Amino acid sequence: MERTFAIIKPDAVKAGKAGQILARIASAGFTVRAMRLQHLSRREAEGFYAVHAARPFFGELTDFMSSGPCVLLCLEAPGAILKWRDTMGATDPAKAAEGTLRRDFGTSIGNNATHGSDAPETAAFELGYFFRGMEL
Repeated sequence: MERTFAIIKPDAVKAGKAGQILARIASAGFTVRAMRLQHLSRREAEGFYAVHAARPFFGELTDFMSSGPCVLLCLEAPGAILKWRDTMGATDPAKAAEGTLRRDFGTSIGNNATHGSDAPETAAFELGYFFRGMEL
C-alpha cells in the first residue's frame, strides 16, 4: 500500500463539488486515511507551495489556495501516487482525459479542482505538512 496527499481545492469546494469528488475517490478504490476541511492562511499556502516561490504564478497560486476552504486528504491504495494523478487528469482541464476529475470539475489551469503529490518524496513532505503522525 502507498499513501499520497490530495487536496480538493477552493474552487471545487465553493462550487459544491467536494461530495462528488469524494464519491469518485471512493469508487476509484482509494481508502481515505485522513481528511480535514481547512481554510488555508496565505502563510500556510506560501509554505506549502514554497518550491514554486520564484515562479511568476506564485502570488496568484497562494492567493487562490487561501481564498476559501479546501479538503485535505491522505489517500491510500496500491500505487496511490500514480493512481491519484491518473484519476485527477492533466493540470489543464481542457487537455485532461474524459472522465478525470479535472476534466469534469476544473474550469482552468488555475482552477483545476484538485491537487496531488507527484512523487514519494513530495507525498511525504505534503502529508507531514498538513497531518500529524497520530492523524494518519
